[in-house]
Amino acid sequence: MEIEMPDLTGSTPALAALIVFAIAYVFVIAEEFTHLRKSKPVVLAAGVLWLLVALSWKGMGLEGADEVLQHNLVEYGGLLLFLLAAMTFVNTLEERHVFGALRSALVARKFSFRALFWLTGALTFVLSPVLDNLTTALVMGAVVLAAARGTPGFITPACINIVVAANAGGAFSPFGDITTLMVWQKGLVGFTEFFALFIPSLVNWLIPAVFMSLAIPAGQPPPDAQRARIKPGGVAVIVVFALTIACTVSFHQYAHLPPFLGMMTGLGALQILGYAIRRRELRVSPSFLGAAPPGFKPATKPFDIFISVKRVEWDTLLFFYGVVLCVGALSAFGYLALLSQASYAALGDTWSNISVGVASALIDNIPIMFAVLTMNPDMSHGQWLLVTLTAGVGGSLLSIGSAAGVALMGQARGIYTFFAHLKWTWAIALGYAASIYVHFLVNAKYFH
Repeated sequence: MEIEMPDLTGSTPALAALIVFAIAYVFVIAEEFTHLRKSKPVVLAAGVLWLLVALSWKGMGLEGADEVLQHNLVEYGGLLLFLLAAMTFVNTLEERHVFGALRSALVARKFSFRALFWLTGALTFVLSPVLDNLTTALVMGAVVLAAARGTPGFITPACINIVVAANAGGAFSPFGDITTLMVWQKGLVGFTEFFALFIPSLVNWLIPAVFMSLAIPAGQPPPDAQRARIKPGGVAVIVVFALTIACTVSFHQYAHLPPFLGMMTGLGALQILGYAIRRRELRVSPSFLGAAPPGFKPATKPFDIFISVKRVEWDTLLFFYGVVLCVGALSAFGYLALLSQASYAALGDTWSNISVGVASALIDNIPIMFAVLTMNPDMSHGQWLLVTLTAGVGGSLLSIGSAAGVALMGQARGIYTFFAHLKWTWAIALGYAASIYVHFLVNAKYFH
């Protein structure tokens, strides 16, 4: 039974909760300057907010706050397990040098700067629906930096191109971004229905890419002497990952089981494969068994799947915990119902959903999308697809608007910067507007 949220927005605890959340989010936005990991303030704020909710509800004689919290925790748990499995697969692919081999193969080819610009953008757009936009952006960013050392005139537009392509590619797949995963897990958009956003997403990337390609310098990068090769078992990991995605989709579509179950089942298969890889490495290289001198770690170690688990983005996973619980607490005070009235009821579905994309350029799209899902406005299927699109690609407007942009600013520090990205925001905004127009054009059947 669904619990109706009271309107406590005018109470002192509710105002205190809003202030605490605002302060926490200021620290999140300022992470680049303070170097305080974004998970820390929101995890702390989540505990404070729910304490205020419990005291406020008890003071008003209301019951059920713990049930609302449990509901939020269940939603987070499913996403946590899904992302834990997905990140472990990606880390294992990295450890087996799959991405390194791809990078070496691209750099070794004698592509011109312009050809490399289009190739890295296209590969980013194709890979981000499967690998997620952050991982894909980092891999392609490494390709650009390795190929174009000392050529900032190429690196800057190429990095911007990768950020836009990563966010656009992630918008038409549940595996491409956390926001699309949230919409899929909520059951608002079916797996195959996300592909309706393919053409709008493609337009979103191509329009700014065309303008930026005109600024790419002539010539080609110098050849790279190093060549990475896929480690034994790497191809098998790719196959298991592909089967896991198919399993996840089948579990959800035909057995109506939550997506995390398919991903965790695939993680179990990866663990068995990891056992086989480890046994082979120990058999082929007995030196792995040699003891290191006291106080020293061995230079090389046999494969261990739990190292891949340890290397997942725990900061992101804990940040997501804090966001889900903070937004849930604000909902328990009645703030989201008030926001729904001020946005969707006042502005209408279309302009509200477009505003979500613009806001995600300044504020992380995860809390914005979770707030929309919690409000659950009565919208057509086309509008749910629209907000999925805008929340996914809106972050491209600024370099700080997406995880891909922030990560590449760190990777190409001093070359790809906030202001370098800002010079091309006009072209990205044209792509943003065009993608919305194309969505209304090609997906008109969903708007009724």
